[in-house]
Amino acid sequence: MPPAARAPGPPARTPRALALVTLLLPLALLPLALLTAAPRAAAEPAGWSLAPLGGGRPAFYAEGTPGTVLRDTVSVTNRGRTPVTVRLHATGLPAVFARSGLRIPARTRAEVPFTVTVPREAAPGHRTGTIVARDSRGRTATVPVRLRVGGPAVAALTVEHLAVHPDRISYELVNRGTTVLVPRLAVRADGVFGRVLDRAPRTLPVRLAPGARRTLSEPWPGRPVPDRVRVRLTVTAAGGAHGTADTSAAYVPWGAVAGGAGVVAAGTAVLLRRARRGRRAVPAAPRPAEAELTGAVS
Repeated sequence: MPPAARAPGPPARTPRALALVTLLLPLALLPLALLTAAPRAAAEPAGWSLAPLGGGRPAFYAEGTPGTVLRDTVSVTNRGRTPVTVRLHATGLPAVFARSGLRIPARTRAEVPFTVTVPREAAPGHRTGTIVARDSRGRTATVPVRLRVGGPAVAALTVEHLAVHPDRISYELVNRGTTVLVPRLAVRADGVFGRVLDRAPRTLPVRLAPGARRTLSEPWPGRPVPDRVRVRLTVTAAGGAHGTADTSAAYVPWGAVAGGAGVVAAGTAVLLRRARRGRRAVPAAPRPAEAELTGAVS
């Protein structure tokens, strides 16, 4: 009985094929190795690095109330074989360094104290910044700064400089509190004969930082009939912020007034012209005869 047939297996690898695979495999893995190493080279410039001093912290963390001066130290480590010169600065937060420019010898670490002052107008919450180091070749390294601003959260705003124009209403919003506000506006206007404008509260496309002041306008294209109106603006925001302002404005249709005045003036001119013609057409009355004095005595 003949032996059972076997399924064909993979072809046997010859020594030449194995040598070819051995030669090509490192070349195929080379781009992957380069891609894996690229982020590390971009995150840390060759030869030197920047980091918070001590503890292996990935960022600077600080907390304080507005006006507080916070202190910390940044380190620049030169692992290279030649000296390196770097300059330090900060973005996003007001930082002052003990030395902004420094030359670091080979295989040396420099420690630079610095201070961050919490802005006095800063609202309670979180703020971010960055410590940046740049060398003479333009290479940079950064460390994040995360700041938590303490203090009570106060929501307050005012509506100022309200004015009514023929086609719009202008006003100014001022954030008097310590939190960021997204205001809502309601507009109402009452005339002698009743309500002439009534707009329900709506959210404005504005974010007001603490202490911020913004000039805005509300369109009002339709002029009311001759009337005297009182306009009132009500602005609210989250946290209980509330502000109002009102003013008065008189609307007079000057075009109609000018047209009426023109008609009256034209009519008056016609009447005067006719009166003058009438005076010229009336004949003069004859004068009475005067007696002639002859000096005779009767």
